[in-house]
Amino acid sequence: MRSILFHVPTTLPWGEGSLALFGPFGVGTLLALGIALAWFAVMAARQGFQSAVSQLWLPLVAIVGLFGFVLPMIAEPAGVPVRGYGVMLLVAATCGTWLSIVRARRHGIDADTILGLATQVFVWGIVGARLFYVIQYHDRFFVAGKPVMQTLVDVVNIAGGGLVVFGSLPTAAVAAWLFARRHTLDILTLADIIAPGMLVGLALGRVGCFLNGCCYGGPCELPWAVSFPEGTEVAIKFPQESGVAGRSVPVHPAQLYAAIDAGLLAALAVAWTPFARRAGEVFALVLTLHPISRMLLEAIRVDEPPALGTPFSISQLLSLVLLAAAAALWWHIGRVEGGRGGVPPRGGTL
Repeated sequence: MRSILFHVPTTLPWGEGSLALFGPFGVGTLLALGIALAWFAVMAARQGFQSAVSQLWLPLVAIVGLFGFVLPMIAEPAGVPVRGYGVMLLVAATCGTWLSIVRARRHGIDADTILGLATQVFVWGIVGARLFYVIQYHDRFFVAGKPVMQTLVDVVNIAGGGLVVFGSLPTAAVAAWLFARRHTLDILTLADIIAPGMLVGLALGRVGCFLNGCCYGGPCELPWAVSFPEGTEVAIKFPQESGVAGRSVPVHPAQLYAAIDAGLLAALAVAWTPFARRAGEVFALVLTLHPISRMLLEAIRVDEPPALGTPFSISQLLSLVLLAAAAALWWHIGRVEGGRGGVPPRGGTL
């Protein structure tokens, strides 16, 4: 459990002075923007200018916003903190995208298309997940007398932790649907392709939760129980009365349970792929099993209180909604004739 891995200095020595790494005209900002523009040029040469604009305008804006404004706002005296949670988000996005690219080749969909889709889904998914978290825990952000700028910094400090997976679903789903429509791709085939990759990303993201000390379980005495360090939310909620001062009592590593669960579901989705006969079956399987496992995991987690006057957490209530959506999707798939939609797969298990 290590929330901050290291710090990146905000300036570099230059002669008798220094160069800013971040900010609107920082060296790091200009370098990141240069890489992004080179990527844009490659995409424009391969797919056309209009397609490149539609896929990459949001990432370009996000890069400028991140390096130009967000990083300077969250910088500490030692520099910009590189947190385990944020690093694992990037690793999750990379690994999930790679698996989706491998699976897409069986359907004749090139890597550039999946990269464009992954960018849209990742960015809008993060927006939705953060927005849901801020709304759910609004009392932590919008405090009477708190400076507006500090509130803004806290809201955009995603690397510090605070994403609700279910909050990403509406925004990511809309982004994927719009992408499929623009590229004349079958949305259910596309969903089948990316479903295991999303689960791999979720598994790795939960490791980030473990490093950050969020999404924790309740006290337990099992051999694999873990104690979180001082400063984490779980250590504040469940402090030790004896032993190592400042640390939490041993608790369930609910984050690792969730990571294992998502990894197993990803493996199951990959294994089920060659047996699926209609577009959407792999995604429907994931949409059915993940809410069930999430409801069970929520019984172990203690970081979310009951919601809306029910004995269930907000994640459990949303799981019920997803189960209803899964039932509707299975019904829709059952009405579709003629096998799988989209481009026929070319063999293999991934």
